Amino acid sequence: MSDIGLYLHIPFCLKKCAYCSFYSLPGRQHLDRYLAAVALQLRQSSSERPLTSIFFGGGTPTMLPPESLRHLLIECRQQFSCTEDAEISIEVNPATVDLSALKTIWQAGFNRLSIGAQSFQDNELQQLGRPHTAADAAQTVRLAREAGFSNIGLDLMYGLPGQTLQTWQGTLAQALALAPQHLSIYELTIEEGTPFARQQERGGLHLPDEDTVLRMLEITQQMVSQAGLHRYEISNYAQPGCECRHNLNYWRNGEWFGLGPSAVSSIAGIRRTAVADVAEFCRRMESGQSVWQEEERLEPEASFRESVVIGLRMTEGVSLTELRRRFGIDAEAYYGATLARLIRLRMLEITQGHLRLTAQGLLLANTVMAELV
Repeated sequence: MSDIGLYLHIPFCLKKCAYCSFYSLPGRQHLDRYLAAVALQLRQSSSERPLTSIFFGGGTPTMLPPESLRHLLIECRQQFSCTEDAEISIEVNPATVDLSALKTIWQAGFNRLSIGAQSFQDNELQQLGRPHTAADAAQTVRLAREAGFSNIGLDLMYGLPGQTLQTWQGTLAQALALAPQHLSIYELTIEEGTPFARQQERGGLHLPDEDTVLRMLEITQQMVSQAGLHRYEISNYAQPGCECRHNLNYWRNGEWFGLGPSAVSSIAGIRRTAVADVAEFCRRMESGQSVWQEEERLEPEASFRESVVIGLRMTEGVSLTELRRRFGIDAEAYYGATLARLIRLRMLEITQGHLRLTAQGLLLANTVMAELV
């Protein structure tokens, strides 16, 4: 039986960051209505299969009072059973938690933190619109350990405005000095509709050139590997056994319940997306209306292609045997000459029954995947 997870979207933030395209809003407007609405949605959801992961994401989940987070997790566990070793994660902004809050979160049952550090350079944090300092992020890691957490991840970004090889190396060094169990390291993407996109249109966003970005990635591989973390996904690194189970389920095109405004749910081959407005989400829940704004049922062939493309994000790649078992499709025959050419160009390889990106393919992953969609 494959994994099944639960994602709960908490859209509140201290402020909207300049690069963020996820649904979130500054402040806590409609907080009480949101808590009641998402608790009701939880009570209307169920599964006979125990959850292997719960993930509170956002937004900034720690904008909620610690007691509210505790009650929400209690509600989750009342409506769903969990495996004994279930991973229960929460995203944390360093500016929104202290030792007392972290102790409450730990005692509530959360066992994994994802801390949004993004950078350990204060000027870069200011440009991103982050409401914390590098010292705040480091202190949050230390307090988390004092509170009881032993599975701590840091989120970092490279390719930032004004960032240099030296400042990126400094950020990595400071992050690794904190000995995290997990690192999520993403290249900045300029998303349509964000303040950064508007700034770029005006010619006021000065980003590192492509060669510098590639060198940043090379430095990342060297430093992270030397620190004992292995790359298990294009943008994610972990100590052995500390890979994010919730995200692995997503990359394996598994099933998960997505609750809250803008959340995506994927159950029994049906993908649903909730309305991306907290007030409208609450109104619909209160009036007994459906909160789902979009619904899609992927045909087996489309789901097969999606499983290949998403699965190639993982360094282990995708199991050809599992693809045949799940979809009745032989990937080598299906992609034929296209796959043969990508293998010949050393972008892809088949190793121990898995189709995976080569080291060269990882650098051009989006180009390779576009040929397989």
